This record gives sequence, structure tokens and C-alpha cells, in this order.
Amino acid sequence: MSLVTASIHIPASPADVWETVMDPASLEKWVTIHRKLLHADAGPARVGYRMDQQIHMRGVSLEVHWKLVDCRPCELAVWEGRGPARSHARSEYALKADDGGTRFDYRNEFRPPLGPVGAIVSRALVGGMPEREARRTLDRLRAHMERINKQN
Repeated sequence: MSLVTASIHIPASPADVWETVMDPASLEKWVTIHRKLLHADAGPARVGYRMDQQIHMRGVSLEVHWKLVDCRPCELAVWEGRGPARSHARSEYALKADDGGTRFDYRNEFRPPLGPVGAIVSRALVGGMPEREARRTLDRLRAHMERINKQN
């Protein structure tokens, strides 16, 4: 299993950040590895909400099927995902009001297929990429939220 965590301060309210990060149509604006939204349930985010997306890492496009397993609006979202070859991921977004904005904490656990052998192969192929991409993604989220605030 690999674990990636990252945090950032965003100069926007938790409600505004929540609205952006929980809108599947906004993924392309802030998630660096996102390539295409394949499906998203209608309506607001809620436990059981499903979304399918295509991501791109190291020259390979992959489909991930997500289910929202915990949803506390403006506070916490926990997504569980299934990818190719029975790989699993768990992504958490935690939001907290902080210094006139929002502290956004991101956590991702990835379990590659094939047990210990898959973990070794995953580390060899991906290396430090998840940490760099998490940082870039959160930087893009902050920049996107700053652009939205300037427009309003």
C-alpha cells in the first residue's frame, strides 16, 4: 500500500471549496491526472454517489470507478475507488475553516493488484510521482479558487 498526504491553505470558504471539489465537472480544472469524466450520478454529493473517471499516469490512461462512502458537506468526503486489475484506492478530502479561508487536507491510499509483488512493481514504476502530483493538484485547486474569488 502507498500513502500520500498533502495539505494547503485556500483563501476561500469551506463551502466554496466544497462546491468545487465535489463537482465532477470541475475535476479538469484542478486534478492534474484527470483526463475525462466518464459518468457521474445526478444530484448533490451523498453517501453512495458514484463517479467514473479516466486518469493518466506515466503515459497510461486508466479508468477508476469511485463511490462516496462518507460525506459530511463542507467537512469531509471519503471516496473508495476500483481501478484496473482489482487495484483499490481511498481518497479523503478534509476541509476546515482556517485563518479566513480553508485548510484542505488530502489523503490517498493506493493498494496495487498482486499483493506484495504488485507493491514492488508499483513503487518501481511510479516512484515519487504521487506526492508530486498531489502537491501540483492542490496548488491548482488553490489557483482555481483564487480565480473564482477575483471574478466575484
